[in-house]
Amino acid sequence: MTLHTICRLLVTTTLFFSVAPAKAQPPRGPLVISPQVNADKSVTFCYLAPKAREVKLSGQFIKAPVSMLKDTAGIWQVTTAPIPPDIYPYSFIVDGVNVMDPANVAFFPNERFKASLVDIPGDTPLVHSLQNVPHGAVSYTYYPSLSGTTGSLVVYTPPGYDNDTNIKYPVFYLISGTTDTEETWYKVGKTNFILDNLIAAGKAKPMIVVMPYGNLEARVAEQKGGIKPGDPSSREGADALMRAKNFDNDLLKYVIPYVDANYRTIPSRNSRAVGGFSRGGGQTLRAAFGHMDSFAWVCCYSAYLSTQEMERSYPFIYEKADNTNKQFKLLWVSVGTDDFLYKPTVEFLDFLKAKQVNYKSLITDGGHTWMNTRKYLAATVQLLFQ
Repeated sequence: MTLHTICRLLVTTTLFFSVAPAKAQPPRGPLVISPQVNADKSVTFCYLAPKAREVKLSGQFIKAPVSMLKDTAGIWQVTTAPIPPDIYPYSFIVDGVNVMDPANVAFFPNERFKASLVDIPGDTPLVHSLQNVPHGAVSYTYYPSLSGTTGSLVVYTPPGYDNDTNIKYPVFYLISGTTDTEETWYKVGKTNFILDNLIAAGKAKPMIVVMPYGNLEARVAEQKGGIKPGDPSSREGADALMRAKNFDNDLLKYVIPYVDANYRTIPSRNSRAVGGFSRGGGQTLRAAFGHMDSFAWVCCYSAYLSTQEMERSYPFIYEKADNTNKQFKLLWVSVGTDDFLYKPTVEFLDFLKAKQVNYKSLITDGGHTWMNTRKYLAATVQLLFQ
């Protein structure tokens, strides 16, 4: 029986059993199940759009969008080639317009378009997969923030946190990238499962992970009734640096004091790490370099600081390299070879090396993606607080 036939059977069955209750309700379309991960790791995607002229599948597992075919019930469908196990964002392009998969509840938290997510499991469990191990808890909490606004945090507490109230924990502040939200490290990065699995395997120390929202200007505008500002035109322009400074102030003056007051933390620099992806990686470096008394562990994913910014704002980092190397227990920078930030990130690493500033790095295949970012997170949490 082909997948096409299965899809049609689902349609027929749904229509048959929906006849009776439909009398008092508006007519409904057929049930569509999408995505369907097949035994060979190929994936079948379906989208109901009887009146659409063209539907394509777009995703980070294919080089370019691929056309889908419509059946007589108005369901467009395509089956991919086998895909390497991982979690990927995807969407449908319906007559030129990007849309989510309405049959899929898993989506990518973002300020803009929210892609759907497909999870392709490995033959053996991947580090970010749900496994039969003790699990920590994920909660949402709110704190007083800049300009009289209320900030939001997603917080992971490790397995056993509630069992022994005498134990205190180190804290990892984990910042997501441009247009991402405070949920992205949780829902896409799978931070909680990665920590659960590595802690259970004895490869990571139990820790609290705090995931803040990196776009303070958007939140202030929302809560003050203003217009959300666009992204800075330059990663190193005056606007970008001003926003980075605001985030820096929020993190140091509001977020960390709130977390230390409300969670059982070890409130010292040696037990405090900061990390981030993309814009969050730049925020990480600026926060760590500007506040060496607050962070001893630094994890920068797919980001950099230019030589000009280092010379202008952080000359003490390389002019006193011996002190920097003593202060930072870990300075980590990672990037993919297909990342659009690969070249400036490698230039940043070369700068650190020439100035004899110690660092660890991981250069991977792939681009500026959360597939890579999960790898970087899994690698670095095994080094933190050791």
